[in-house]
Amino acid sequence: MDLKVPIAITDELTEDIIVSTGSLNLASGEITRVEYTDYDAELQGLPVESDDYEFTSGVLSNNGKDVEFRIEVNKTTGQYSVSATELLEIKMRAAALFTAPPPKLIPKP
Repeated sequence: MDLKVPIAITDELTEDIIVSTGSLNLASGEITRVEYTDYDAELQGLPVESDDYEFTSGVLSNNGKDVEFRIEVNKTTGQYSVSATELLEIKMRAAALFTAPPPKLIPKP
C-alpha cells in the first residue's frame, strides 16, 4: 500500500525561511514532489546548499490540527526524507491527534 499525504515544508536559514509543499510517503518516509513557493531552486540552488542553512521541518495538517516533525535533507542529492524513528513518531502523534474528539465548547453563562 502506497500512502502519501500532503505536507508543508520549511527550510530555515539564518535570515530567511523558504516555504514549500511536498508529499510524504507514510510507508518509506520519502518526501517527493517538493514545490517551492517564491523560490527558484534552479537559479538559487537548494536551500540545504546555502551557507546559512540551519534545518528543515514539516507539518502534516488535518482539519485544523497539525503535527510538526523534523525532515532530513541529503546534502549530496537534495532528497528530503523522514527517519524511521521520526516516521513512527509522526504516525503515533497523528493518530492520537487526528482521531481525538473535538473540544467541547463551554456555553457562556
